[in-house]
Amino acid sequence: MDDRKFRNAMGKFATGVNVIATEIDGEVYGMTANAFMSVSLDPKLIVISIGNRAKMLDRIRQSGRFSVNVLSCEQQEESMRFAGQKEFEDKFDFGQLGDAPVIEDALCQLSCEVYNEHTEGDHVLFIGKVNDLVLEDGDPLIFNCGKYRRLEAFEEAVK
Repeated sequence: MDDRKFRNAMGKFATGVNVIATEIDGEVYGMTANAFMSVSLDPKLIVISIGNRAKMLDRIRQSGRFSVNVLSCEQQEESMRFAGQKEFEDKFDFGQLGDAPVIEDALCQLSCEVYNEHTEGDHVLFIGKVNDLVLEDGDPLIFNCGKYRRLEAFEEAVK
């Protein structure tokens, strides 16, 4: 099968949108991603997947720390900024949670240290140990079939 067909198949799975961020020598770097999931409750571990050619790969290896910021449906602009889909003249102001830069008002901010890494195919899976987190109320930004979407609740059937 060709690469495009495989990507289209994977795009059928709706995901949340997050920004991975790290800091090196006072400079903060962010990257939009959707490959993220929880791994373990004890210890509290998550996994992110970074492409072999992504600049973020060496940055996370160098810093040993990163954050995962689950974006709200009001934060599509932030997603586009860190995906390189839209250019912005202003510098982005990050907050701080523990030792990691974070996106203010994200639905979830996770401050992590690299716990382990695994190379699989053309990506590296970073296992992150969650050291701190912040939760906010709101609806998530969703990505499905190459488009941003909002979560909509179904009304319960009347019995």
